Amino acid sequence: MNNKQFLSGNEAIARGAWEAGIHVACGYPGTPSTEIIENLARYEDVDVEWSTNEKVAFDVAYGASIAGARSLVSMKHVGVNVALDSLMVTPFSGVNGGFVVITADDPGMHSSQNEQDNRFFAKFAKIPMLEPSDCQEAKEFVKVAFDISEQFDVAVFLRTTTRTSHSKSIVEFSEPNRTPPQKYKQDPHKHVVPIWGKRWRNNIEERLKKLEEFAETFPFNAIEWNSKKIGVITSGICYEYAKEVFPDASFLKLGMIFPLPKKMIEYFCDGVEKIYVIEELEPFLEEQLRLLGVKNPFGLTNISGKDMFTNIFELSPDIVSRAFNGNGKQKNFESEITIPPRPPVMCPGCPHSGVYYVLHKLKTIVTGDIGCYTLGALPPFNALDTTFCMGSGIGNAFGMEKVHRNTMGKKLVAVIGDGTFLHSGIAPLIDIVFNKGITTIVLMDNSTTGMTGHQQHPGMGKTVRNLDTFAINYEQLIRAIGVNHIRVVDPYDLEETEAAMKEALALNEPAVVISRRPCVLIEEEKAKTRYPYEILDELCEECDLCLKIGCPAIDGSQSVPFISKERCIGCNLCAELCNFDAIRMIPTN
Repeated sequence: MNNKQFLSGNEAIARGAWEAGIHVACGYPGTPSTEIIENLARYEDVDVEWSTNEKVAFDVAYGASIAGARSLVSMKHVGVNVALDSLMVTPFSGVNGGFVVITADDPGMHSSQNEQDNRFFAKFAKIPMLEPSDCQEAKEFVKVAFDISEQFDVAVFLRTTTRTSHSKSIVEFSEPNRTPPQKYKQDPHKHVVPIWGKRWRNNIEERLKKLEEFAETFPFNAIEWNSKKIGVITSGICYEYAKEVFPDASFLKLGMIFPLPKKMIEYFCDGVEKIYVIEELEPFLEEQLRLLGVKNPFGLTNISGKDMFTNIFELSPDIVSRAFNGNGKQKNFESEITIPPRPPVMCPGCPHSGVYYVLHKLKTIVTGDIGCYTLGALPPFNALDTTFCMGSGIGNAFGMEKVHRNTMGKKLVAVIGDGTFLHSGIAPLIDIVFNKGITTIVLMDNSTTGMTGHQQHPGMGKTVRNLDTFAINYEQLIRAIGVNHIRVVDPYDLEETEAAMKEALALNEPAVVISRRPCVLIEEEKAKTRYPYEILDELCEECDLCLKIGCPAIDGSQSVPFISKERCIGCNLCAELCNFDAIRMIPTN
C-alpha cells in the first residue's frame, strides 16, 4: 500500500485510530463527523457501529474502554449535548483502554442548528482536549490522544471543525500498532460512581495539575520564532489562516488547548511586542490567557482577541486580514459574499412532499424535527412552526397541547423521521400516552438516515457494514407504548394521506400516522425503472396547482409549467393535483 494518500480530516482520523490499535468505535451520524465511522467500518479488525444515539454510542465505547479496549466515540458538536450525562462522570472513574471522544464542531452553522463552541466542555469536564490544524495532525493526534488517555487515566477530547473534517491534504501513513485489549480490571470502588465517586474528587484536580505540567512539554504545543513585533497565539484551522495573513510573525501553536501550558505562554508573551489571540467562535483561549494573568512587557492591554476578530461564524484568511488591517472588530463578512444563493429544496419525488402538501392544506400546526423534512418550513409548504433539535418536536407539540388543548389539540401535529424517532422520539411519545395527551404524530419513514448521507439505523435491518440484522417494527413498538390508533400510508397517495390525517386529528387520543416510502436517493430506489411525466400545453389551464407540491423538477417560470424529464422520477404527485388531466406519463414508445 502507498504510504501516502490524499485524505480528508475525517478519513485521516479513521486511519489514525486504526494505526493506534483501536478495537471499538461507535458514533451517530451528523455533519461534519459522519465520515469517521464510515471509514473506520472499512477496517475489518475494528468493531464499528452506528449507535441509536450519541449517549448510547458514548456508553458502548466507554464500556469497551473499561473492559480494556482502545475505543473511540464520534459525534458532531450538538451530539455531545446528548452524551453529556455520561461524559461528566468519566473523570471520576477513568479508563482502562484508551478512550477518545471526537467532537466535530460546525462554525458557520453549515449543517447545524447552532455553532456552540465545544472547547468549553473540556474545561467543564476537566479532561484534556487536542485540536489538529491539518489532516496529518488529525491522524497523529488520535494516536497521541490514546496515549494520553492511558497515561493519565482519563478520556481525551479530540476537537475538529468543519474545515479540518472536510478539507483534504497528503497524509503520511505509519505502521499500525495492533495489540490485543488489556485485561479487564474489576474495580467497583472506581466504577460505581454514585457510591464511591466522592473519594475520587481530589484525584480529578491532581490529574489536572499533572496534565498542566504535561502540556508544557507536549510536542504539539510549539513556538515558531520570527519577527518579535507580532506574536500570534492560535490553534486548529485558525493557525493555517493566521500563517497566511502573518507569514513573518512569531507563533505559539497550541495542539493541546486544554489545559494550557502557562509557562510556555508566559515565555512566548515575554518575547513579542504585540499579541493576537486568533480563534474561531468564543474567546476560549483568550479567556484562559487572561485568567492565568499572562502579561507581556507592555501589559494585558497589549493582548488583542475578540476585540478585533469576530466570534460569529467561521474565520478565513480574508476575514482575519480585514479585521487586522481595519483596526477594528469586523462583525462578519457573510453579507458581502457574492456567491448566488442556493436555497435548499426537497429532491424530486421526495416522499415528504406529499405529507407536507396535506398538512399545509389542512392548516395544521406542525412542530418539526431535525432531518430532510425540516425543509417543510420553506415555500411552497410553509408547513413547520418549530424545529429545535433531535426529538424535540413531539415534546413541543404536547407542551402546546397542554396550553391550548381545546383550540389547538385537533390541529397539532408533530413530524419526525424514522432515524430520529429511534434516536430520541420514543420517550416523548411515551410521555404523551402516559399523561393522556391527544397529539398526532407523523412518523416519516423513508428507510434511511437521509440528511447525513443514508447511514444505517436500527429500523433498516442493516448494520454499518451492511450486514443483515433485526429491523425495528414501528407499528409493534408504537402499539406497545400504548398508542391504539396507528395508520400506515403511502405519501405518494395524497387522498389516502389526507384521509388518514383527518381521521387521526379527529380523535380524542394520541395517534400515529406512519408515512412509508423509501428515499428516492437510496441506490435500490434509483435503480428502479421510472417513467417521467409531462405537461400538455393544450390542456393546461395555468392554475399552478402542480407547483404546490414543491417539486424541483417542475419549472414554473413560464405561464405553462414545464417538467424536466431528466429530473422527474415519476412519482405522480403533480398529476394527482391536476384537475384538468394535463399531466401524464411520457409514452415509452
